[in-house]
Amino acid sequence: MDQSKKRAVQLQPDWYSPRRLHDSPTQYEFPGDRFIPNRSLMNLDQAHCLLTNKVKEVHKPNFGKGYRAMLRESLTLDSEGRPFRMLVFRGSPKSRRKWNNVIDDMRRDADAEVLSNGIKQHESRRLPTKEVKVLDAPKIKDDFYVNLMDWGRNNVLAVALGSALYLWNAENQEVKKLLEVQGDNDYPTSVAWSEKATSLAIGCMKSKLQIWDPETSKCIRSLGGHQSRIAAIAWNGHTLTTGSRDRSIINHDVRVGNSPTSRIKAHTEEVCGLKWSSEGNVLASGGNESSIYIWEASKMSTSNFLHRFNAHNQAAVKALAWCPYQFNVLASGGGTGDGCIKIWNIKNGTCTHSIETKAQICGLEWNRHHKEILSGHGYGNSRVQNHLCLWKYPSMTKVGEINRHDRRVINLSQSPDGLTVVSAGGDETLRFWEIFGPPRVENSASDFENLLSLKTSLIR
Repeated sequence: MDQSKKRAVQLQPDWYSPRRLHDSPTQYEFPGDRFIPNRSLMNLDQAHCLLTNKVKEVHKPNFGKGYRAMLRESLTLDSEGRPFRMLVFRGSPKSRRKWNNVIDDMRRDADAEVLSNGIKQHESRRLPTKEVKVLDAPKIKDDFYVNLMDWGRNNVLAVALGSALYLWNAENQEVKKLLEVQGDNDYPTSVAWSEKATSLAIGCMKSKLQIWDPETSKCIRSLGGHQSRIAAIAWNGHTLTTGSRDRSIINHDVRVGNSPTSRIKAHTEEVCGLKWSSEGNVLASGGNESSIYIWEASKMSTSNFLHRFNAHNQAAVKALAWCPYQFNVLASGGGTGDGCIKIWNIKNGTCTHSIETKAQICGLEWNRHHKEILSGHGYGNSRVQNHLCLWKYPSMTKVGEINRHDRRVINLSQSPDGLTVVSAGGDETLRFWEIFGPPRVENSASDFENLLSLKTSLIR
């Protein structure tokens, strides 16, 4: 190796060690100019702790005047002794004033738009004083355990009255009788629209289960498996889940014949509540023995449940509702002996809120436009019963209540747009409430929140 190459190798730092290729003394492979840290040698927990924990300020540092002068000089002078300032916005004051004026104009326009819609920015939510529509519901069964009403995505309300089932079209107000159950003491006890509202499932007192096509008014499938009344039905895509007084939960695949895909028998009394989560991966079931079971769709078996909750004080759990904006939050309501609304975190299996209402809870509906939940009630003390109550979430403070039914609220359901709620009462009425609307008008000024913050923290 000549002297120039030997001198070049000797000038490399200690960490710089090229690897020789082949046997040639003049060919080397250099590692490049990047330093890639080895994370296995780092204590990441300690680093995170140092970054996130607040450090106590030193109020009386032992720094001398000489050190302070050197520090000030280092921070205000560059390497050649010229003054400079760090972390300073370089724009001119004139350009900054112009940008602030633009933001002010955007805020004024946003405020004007909100006011033009007739909604004040901080207007509090108020309950309606009366219903917008009342329909007669003769022969409706005043039974806590049944689920007689469902409002489909096609804007058609299905409701069972006695042994017959009717369809009420909310757009043209037309009423159509879909079917009448034949047989002594047999009648619909649960109804549920499919997700796309192309099919309607109907469970009956004497364990009959049918799927109907509302367009042709024909029964397209009859399914078996239960030995007693079917009180709860829930759809999950092509899976139809039913709960019965025979204490069993059955999953049917409606694309195949009458062959249940799974049967679960974990409840010790009647299954009166069923709800699939919006993602379709978790099922909640409520029973007359006060238990709530949480099931994973991919692992459903009698002994393989995700959670079991027994906190409703030996009262039936019929009212179940999944939160539309927090996928792992479930609301449940207890019967007469309990009267509590409980909010559950399914991820860790804990109860985050418990509110005593002092009345039987027959139904729960989440507001999709505001963070609220509506409860429908039945028997309670003489002062509080047969009413609707609106609660703020997550504080669970009461917004207000409405007392218009003469007998208990049997079921609740909401319109496809989430603005109107219908309550079915034992007083043989269906009452429609515009209790969830109007949708929140987003304050346009809030859309520019990040931009507005630039007035005090401009960056380049």
